[in-house]
Amino acid sequence: MSLRITVAAPFRQKGTERLAENEFVVALSLDRDWFSPDQATRLVDVATGRGLLDRTEGHVEITFDPTAVTIPDGFVPDEEIIQQQSPFEQALSALDDEGIEKQDAVAGINRLQSNLGVTIETAAVVYARRNGIALDGVAEQARAELAEE
Repeated sequence: MSLRITVAAPFRQKGTERLAENEFVVALSLDRDWFSPDQATRLVDVATGRGLLDRTEGHVEITFDPTAVTIPDGFVPDEEIIQQQSPFEQALSALDDEGIEKQDAVAGINRLQSNLGVTIETAAVVYARRNGIALDGVAEQARAELAEE
């Protein structure tokens, strides 16, 4: 739940559902002093992997109604939320390890997600497999997360 609250905070603060990615990072790092800029950037990856944000052309868009989230007084997120690697992030790491540029991988994954109508995690696993990278553990994790929803 704290990830959802953390993601919603900058959008509530700005009164919008779409922000420049750097504006989102500044809101979490400098405005609220919750994370370093690098950690806030990592949070974008985590939130995108969890389906809480959509990332397009230097912007992030929240995928849920930020006004429906209550931010408790004195709320400060745990750094633990940025340490969890989603199947999407694990697939990106594996692709990067194989020399595939992150930007190219994300663009390809987004296209697959759109074309196939599947989750970002599923698209990441398919994209990796199409590039000769077997991600059996990641596929199982993505499958388990789908079963939870």
